[in-house]
Amino acid sequence: MEWNDHIQQVLDTLPEKPGCYLMKDDRQTILYVGKAVNLRSRVRSYFHSTAQEDPKTAKLVREIADIEWIVVGSELEALILEMNLIKRHRPRYNVRLKDDKRYPYIKAHWQDPFPKVTVTRQMKNDGARYFGPYTSVWAVHQTLDLLRKIFPYLTCNREITGQDKRACLYYDIKLCTAPCIGAINQKEYRQIIDDLCKFLEGRTDPVVKRLSIEMEKAASNLYYEKAAAIRDQLAAIDKVVERQKVVSSQQTDSDVIAMARADGEACVQVFFIRSGKLIGREYFVLEGTGEENDQEVLSEFVKQFYSQAAFVPDNVLLPNDLVEAQIINQWLNSRKPGERVKITVPHQDINKALIEMAAENATETLKALRTRWKADKNRQTGALVELQEALALPEPPNRIECYDISTTQGVASVGSMVVFEGGTPSKKLYRRFNIKSVLGQDDFASMEEVLSRRFRRWKASHEDRITVGKKPDLAFSILPDLLLVDGGKGQLSRAVKVLEDFNLLDRVPVAGLAKGEEELFVPGENDSIYLDRHSPGLYLVQRIRDEAHRFAITAHRKRRSKQGLASRLDVIPGIGPARRKALLNEFGSINGIKKASPEKIAQIKGITLEMAQSIKVQLD
Repeated sequence: MEWNDHIQQVLDTLPEKPGCYLMKDDRQTILYVGKAVNLRSRVRSYFHSTAQEDPKTAKLVREIADIEWIVVGSELEALILEMNLIKRHRPRYNVRLKDDKRYPYIKAHWQDPFPKVTVTRQMKNDGARYFGPYTSVWAVHQTLDLLRKIFPYLTCNREITGQDKRACLYYDIKLCTAPCIGAINQKEYRQIIDDLCKFLEGRTDPVVKRLSIEMEKAASNLYYEKAAAIRDQLAAIDKVVERQKVVSSQQTDSDVIAMARADGEACVQVFFIRSGKLIGREYFVLEGTGEENDQEVLSEFVKQFYSQAAFVPDNVLLPNDLVEAQIINQWLNSRKPGERVKITVPHQDINKALIEMAAENATETLKALRTRWKADKNRQTGALVELQEALALPEPPNRIECYDISTTQGVASVGSMVVFEGGTPSKKLYRRFNIKSVLGQDDFASMEEVLSRRFRRWKASHEDRITVGKKPDLAFSILPDLLLVDGGKGQLSRAVKVLEDFNLLDRVPVAGLAKGEEELFVPGENDSIYLDRHSPGLYLVQRIRDEAHRFAITAHRKRRSKQGLASRLDVIPGIGPARRKALLNEFGSINGIKKASPEKIAQIKGITLEMAQSIKVQLD
């Protein structure tokens, strides 16, 4: 098989050094990211005749139009770079964690004097303690609701001085220890958060031992109320701990990993064993597993999971060996300084039984997920067919776009565009439009502006692709199978006008959804269309409309907030658009500027110390 001159030139000039390579198609979309000890030999191997015997490789090579490479200093650096590139670009030929950007963590804000406990989706190097990732944010909140009854932690935004006259309601219902009124001091409060963290780590024995000593001490000193409170706390801990299964007499920390696969889909189950107890489990779904063997899939999972795990255990137990086990082990050791991580494939004893139990759970989980996916797909298919029939469409509308306008008395008006494909939201295609041409509150004119800009982008995208081969923006380059506008006949008439202006009325079906009776209006029909009140079709339309409304309101609030921030700066002499932007970029908000010292503010280009002091005075 012959390659084009460009590919051949890349193959001829590849360096014999470690690094990563990115294979791209003719639109410069990244198809695959890989790493190599020797870039030249590894990349060239894809184009050997023997490699073409693998269907996945053959298909990948047929799509390659360009290859980019990055040289690094070692194989370990190549491994780390490869993981970051896969996470950033999510190439479709790579094995990757599904929805890995959305996994929630529990965060204890240990860097603060009185730490709060929150849920976050991003782990930072900020001095906080993180636990996770978890796969269900609902389960995380359930866990925190339970733990808050045992270890009451702060949830308010008060500045804790211990001098407040009154505590909030949470103190009365025993969900807060009220450091705000001095009911507990900083040391005692931080001990509570430390206990909570140990609990999340599965290390309950030290917590129980310390609390038991405190209870006995309180009772001997005749502090019976305090002793009773600790007794209730210990009882609550016992109820949770008794559900944790002891699986090893050795006080070791291990993750037990097993996998199930079916029809190109893979589910990995992880059991978390801490101090010899099974404290929890999570499952993770992998995409792009295709024709990869089990060793390769497990290797990719281990790399991607531990790249974002808050804790790396001493032992990782697997059903079979990993590809590149040595370099992966080296990387895990680098994530656990001062300690060694042991990767093992147990063949007997309790560890083998744990692998089998995890594998059985993975199989049952994948079976349940496949049943749910099939039911969801059938439900979505039914909803789309119902819309097709109700609106007399030529086929079920795979791509549905919905538009809404959000404004407050004509200020900071924003239009939203949401896209559903196959009955599910495609958030990467969502777009916002800041209204530019409409003065005052005129939702109809605003809708006309938004739709006109959308279809101008479609026209420009089509022309660019024909003339210069420019990569299209998929949000605008594809026409919808159904266009929905939030509103009745008035908004529908504006949508029809725009479609006529672009000669698209015959190509893009359009409907308006009116609130209240939830009726659909279509062009040329006086009577509205009513979908069955409990039908999947109506539910889908409502969900799309509500998503457009939510997205528009979020954008409007953000824009209005920015305008409000800017207006306070605009009245300060010497602060023009450039300095205002620099201040907000540096400090993020008015509060951020107010907290900064004049010397820090004066570090902004164009702002003198005298001007910085003036800013502080006028903002306070």
